[in-house]
Amino acid sequence: MHVRDTPATGPGAEPALYVHGLGGSGQNWTDLADLLSDRLEGQAIDLPGFGRSGPALPGGYSQPRYADLVIRWIEESGRGPVHLFGNSLGGAVTVRVAALRPDLVKTLTLISPAMPVYVPRAEHRHMLPVLVVPRVDRIVDRIIRGATPHQMAQGMIDVCFGDPSAVSKQRWDEAVEEAEQRLSVPWGATAYVASLRGLVGSYLAPPTRSLWRLAAQIKAPTLVIWGHRDRMVDVRLARKTAKAIPDSRLLVLRGVGHTAQLECPRIVARAVIPLLNGSVPAGAGIL
Repeated sequence: MHVRDTPATGPGAEPALYVHGLGGSGQNWTDLADLLSDRLEGQAIDLPGFGRSGPALPGGYSQPRYADLVIRWIEESGRGPVHLFGNSLGGAVTVRVAALRPDLVKTLTLISPAMPVYVPRAEHRHMLPVLVVPRVDRIVDRIIRGATPHQMAQGMIDVCFGDPSAVSKQRWDEAVEEAEQRLSVPWGATAYVASLRGLVGSYLAPPTRSLWRLAAQIKAPTLVIWGHRDRMVDVRLARKTAKAIPDSRLLVLRGVGHTAQLECPRIVARAVIPLLNGSVPAGAGIL
């Protein structure tokens, strides 16, 4: 498993762990981790099958398996309790971690977490065959390998950003480099399809094992951030998510998409600082 370190730049920094979303990598947290480095000593993991990590073991692309891996990493690194951050799929994973192991989590920041929704948005229904078509990973692999790294990077930005023009040249170059990395490994399509199946399959869990039930068990102070122009996870889930977590705050960002930590890292960093200080009042805000 590949881990990206952001060394602390200030005294008394506390440990933080960042978990990316589907199709992303630890690189998605570069700007935010840097902005918070005077307060946090950051580590961003590449989940198995993504970024520079190797593939998972068979059956290892489910949310529970990812959560187990995050828990093991915090335990074995000896850095807990950590300030835990998760985006999209990584948000769903960190909800599980915070609920199951409150001793390992000091605060939780969720950015557009992939919470269960039982009626898919119209623009996502074309993805549902991924759940049932046998060997669909081979089809996806052919589609991926038919695209150039530039096309893959542009597609990611168009889907994840509320304003694609907000991408800096440096981050664009990194996105292209990451697409090249994904095309260079044989497990890229398998990891993506299996993780998507695991994510959507989790929506079918019985109420006693639902992610919403787990969210209600979280004890850590939590900040929920959502982009008002999120095309991946419906912003209407924002209030429901914040309401489900007992000690939570909600911030909705106008004009922002699915990856607020990439699109407006300074705003996200400013929102996180009061949480680290323990001084964020409960409630909701729109910025």
